[in-house]
Amino acid sequence: MSITTVGIIGAGTMGNGIAQACAVSGINVVMVDISDAAVQKGLSTVAGSLDRLIKKEKISAADKDAALARIKVSTSYDDLKAAQLVIEAATENYELKLKILKQVDGIVGPDVIIASNTSSISITKLAAATSRADKFIGMHFFNPVPMMALVEIIRGLQTSDATHDAVKTMALALGKSPITVKNAPGFVVNRILVPMINEAFFVLAEGLATPEDIDAGMKLGCNQPIGPLALADMVGLDVCLAVMDVYLAEFGDSKYRACPLLREMVAAGRLGRKTGQGVYQY
Repeated sequence: MSITTVGIIGAGTMGNGIAQACAVSGINVVMVDISDAAVQKGLSTVAGSLDRLIKKEKISAADKDAALARIKVSTSYDDLKAAQLVIEAATENYELKLKILKQVDGIVGPDVIIASNTSSISITKLAAATSRADKFIGMHFFNPVPMMALVEIIRGLQTSDATHDAVKTMALALGKSPITVKNAPGFVVNRILVPMINEAFFVLAEGLATPEDIDAGMKLGCNQPIGPLALADMVGLDVCLAVMDVYLAEFGDSKYRACPLLREMVAAGRLGRKTGQGVYQY
């Protein structure tokens, strides 16, 4: 199956990033959101991002114009009928995603593949809510989408080989490096990353080293671009805690117990960069 047009639901950070990656690679995009203001904001974000690439001499002004011409914006799901693949990139909320997916499932043709950009919700569970479980898959892009090479392609229990192969081919066409993952809480990257962040909080709570030295150790010793505590502040301590709680509930294994210091800091409202204070002051 050849994917020449991609529908994207959600014009926020992830949605407009996916739209940019597709458009720059020569794929037509229909980007849908609930209001004109939302889709126009998404479009202007893409334009600004492309302007920065022109300044860095990565693309030309003609490339920018061609990419923007490939993006159609809309507030109607009916416009998704032109797509061979629809990617849902709405907020990480199960009920909301379910509502959107059921609507889209009823509108697009039976051969259209539907993907979710979820970072934590079960693909098997979402697929079961549609009439095309074999044509449902996870495509977990990483932020910022235009820069990050990775896409986790998540197979639900019902996902067919043909669906997987078509989506993998499309990810490669975007210049991405896809990895194939079975459905499980946190998939691969967050399953390893968030417990590592949690362990850094245990090390901090035990007073083994200062936050600066913990982060320097992981940057210099493991070649990570950012230390785990600084990364937690960027992601949001509340998000890290919520993910650990999901793992504990889903796996029932005490190794996923959230560090009490992490829980305490969230209770204090020290959530990281977004509140001006987390492990570090901002």
